[in-house]
Amino acid sequence: MIHPKIPLAQTVIQLCKLKNIKHIVISPGSRNAPLTLGFSNDKFFNCYSIVDERCAAFFALGIAQQIREPVAVICTSGSALLNYYPAVAEAFYSDIPLVVISADRPKHLVGIGDGQTINQPDVYGSHILFSANLKLDIKDDHRIPEHEDLPIFKNLEQKLERFLGLQQDIQSYNEEEINQALNLAKFKKGPVHINVPFDEPLYEMTDKLIVKPKSTPIDLSRQKIDQAELKDCIDEWYVARKKMVLVGVMPPNQLEQRWLHELADDDSVIVFTEATSNLHHPNLFTSIDKMIAPLDAADFKALQPDILVTMGGLIVSKKIKVFLRQYQPKHHWHIDDKSASDTFFCLNKHIEATPNEFFSEYLPKITHVTKSSYLDTWAAVKKHRQKKHLEYMKLIPFSDFKAFSLVLKSIPRKTVVQLGNSSTVRYAQLFKMNSSLEVFCNRGTSGIDGSTSTAIGSAVGNPKQTTFITGDLSFFYDSNALWNNYIPSNFRIILINNEGGGIFRILPGHKNTKNFDYFFETTHQLTAKQLCEMFQIEYLTARNAEELEAGLKPFYNQSKRPRLLEVFTPRTKNDEILLEYFKFIK
Repeated sequence: MIHPKIPLAQTVIQLCKLKNIKHIVISPGSRNAPLTLGFSNDKFFNCYSIVDERCAAFFALGIAQQIREPVAVICTSGSALLNYYPAVAEAFYSDIPLVVISADRPKHLVGIGDGQTINQPDVYGSHILFSANLKLDIKDDHRIPEHEDLPIFKNLEQKLERFLGLQQDIQSYNEEEINQALNLAKFKKGPVHINVPFDEPLYEMTDKLIVKPKSTPIDLSRQKIDQAELKDCIDEWYVARKKMVLVGVMPPNQLEQRWLHELADDDSVIVFTEATSNLHHPNLFTSIDKMIAPLDAADFKALQPDILVTMGGLIVSKKIKVFLRQYQPKHHWHIDDKSASDTFFCLNKHIEATPNEFFSEYLPKITHVTKSSYLDTWAAVKKHRQKKHLEYMKLIPFSDFKAFSLVLKSIPRKTVVQLGNSSTVRYAQLFKMNSSLEVFCNRGTSGIDGSTSTAIGSAVGNPKQTTFITGDLSFFYDSNALWNNYIPSNFRIILINNEGGGIFRILPGHKNTKNFDYFFETTHQLTAKQLCEMFQIEYLTARNAEELEAGLKPFYNQSKRPRLLEVFTPRTKNDEILLEYFKFIK
């Protein structure tokens, strides 16, 4: 096996191997050549070449999202690593282990006018768990002042001994920094940045390992749940007649079904979930906006919980946020072993544990003696809403709403669904999705910028078939995602093309003006046909319900190439149909 000749490159590569980081996404460049050559010549690693750094980072994020293990992205110096920033922010807010490894120039070549050079250390600021700023040699050591050589010693032997000692100190420092970064990414679940300076020559190789770095473990001991806090929770729960559990983004299989059963069967508890919660039980309230959008002030007062328990990541529904900020619970507990957001401005307790850890200690101590009509009352409302929903679907013409109804029912069981942001994820909340599906969406920052790249990464990281549902602006924004040699043949894209940013027609504003069309909705006449021809993707279209139903039947079948189905819907009708829906289901 051949290795890069630069010891620092070997150190990074060997520690990634020791930490079992197998997936390496590389964007081409010269300064990162030592890393590219080292990783790509080692069969331990699965290496991917993605030219566009923004797409590369989201592609890596998609793999990490599925395998729940760190994935590394590697780039050259300069603006390359800035293109990673959107994915870094998404990984930070979605708790996804992403390892950014950026090549850099040596310290003495930064800030002197060299090309492709920026200030790379700590470039991600507060959106990173840890920044490891490595040192190349003694010129990078803070103990040697700039423009000063080693001190003058009495003899050459003494000078050499001092030099070797400093070099060993730097090697130890680098190993410690890399270990800390990789440990945090793996066990704290988030992005880290390792900045690696290299001097020329960059392409020299050797068949010998010059360094033998050691992997240092991380302390995995967990703080036990505070028993006094647990007793407070039990006491508060016992007297409360209305408890609401609200679950945000959560990967599949994160909450044991027995705890979900116990919560969902309690007549004083209602459990609100979203499509991205990946939880299933007959008593769950899975379409939040469908439930609460038609409510009036008296209804909101009746729904107002005494206790709100939240878990999982960010919430999609804006309506539930507005409701709970205005009708605040007496107690709000958030269960998460990492952090807690005061989303509703009334957070009382951050229970630092996983939901399984907390409920395994908490629920066995609970006696369900409080009589309450809370669940039954709102279960009746849910039943009424679903009846009106089905009636409405029979009345409406072809539109975004009708298209989503047909698409979501068509997705094969036991497959993965990736949802684009903006309108797509919001429409998905209004429908009951098959319980065998695994549903994901980039809700950390809720941006449209990398949804396609993430979905492709997901399809690589998970052997199950992946279907990506997206809007037109999100798709065209990330069209470079298709410049990818690793898209599985069973990958499917359903593109809802309503000729612009349709969500802006739903939001308050002066629509149907030239200013609105141009600057907000950004109307267009683009289609995906030419992109599909360029990237060798099978292309299908549908312009009405009949064509869509006919196109969906064979759409998921085995094929030699990925497929894209572009669904054209009426731009000026979609918002009216959606807004009327919330009035109809009251």
